[in-house]
Formats: sequence, C-alpha cells, structure tokens
Amino acid sequence: MWWVGPLAIASAVIANGIVRAIALAVLNPDPSFAPLQSPTFLPFTIIGVLGAVIVFALVARFARNPIRTYHIVAFAALLISFVPDLLLLLNPAGAPPPGGPPAVGGITVVNVAALMILHVVAYAISVGLLTTLTREK
Repeated sequence: MWWVGPLAIASAVIANGIVRAIALAVLNPDPSFAPLQSPTFLPFTIIGVLGAVIVFALVARFARNPIRTYHIVAFAALLISFVPDLLLLLNPAGAPPPGGPPAVGGITVVNVAALMILHVVAYAISVGLLTTLTREK
C-alpha cells in the first residue's frame, strides 16, 4: 500500500488549502500574519503529514496493536503541534526575542485558532487514511 502515504499528503494539502482559503475569506487576517500565507502553510503541511506517514510505518512494524498505538501517538503529536501556535499568543506584538526568529505580525486568538484548525485537518486526514486504508483484510 505504498500509495496511502502520498494520498494522505496530497489530501491534507488540498484540504488545508481549502480551509486556509475559507479562513482568509472569513477572518481577513493581517497580511503580516505569515503562517496563514500561501507559501508558508504548504511545506509545514507536507512535512507534518510525511512525518505522520513515517511514524505510522514504524508503529505498524514494531507495535503489537499498531492501529491503537498509532492513534495514541498521533493524538499526542497533535497536542504537541499546538505548542508553537499557542506560544505566539504569549507574544502578541510579534516582536522577536533577542537572537530569535523574525517577527510575526497580526497575531490574534482567531488567527492562531485558524492555524490550529489546519493542524486538526491534517491530523484527521492522516490518521483516517493511514489507519483505514492499510488494514489487512
């Protein structure tokens, strides 16, 4: 089932593109809020789902109950993926810490929530496709 990984990646990218477009239309975020801008969300979605595929392959290879184990690992990863988004709220001015990454402007609770929704969409697609389409019959 080599095709499930690429399908999960492509599906998550398309779904996150749609969710991002809706968020941009509804929220009208500040253009300086780079995480919701087009080139930014794509690589993060691809890398995140590729990571999910690799972890799924490892769990499937080594766990006694791979589907259940993967559900637990994936949910933990989802919660951890929220940390950088939530940390943005601690610095709403977007000023970088000394020696830190460049500033991010337009930080609001709504914009950060939109980012977190993108994480949930990628999680749901990854877990759903990987655990459903790879089951032995």
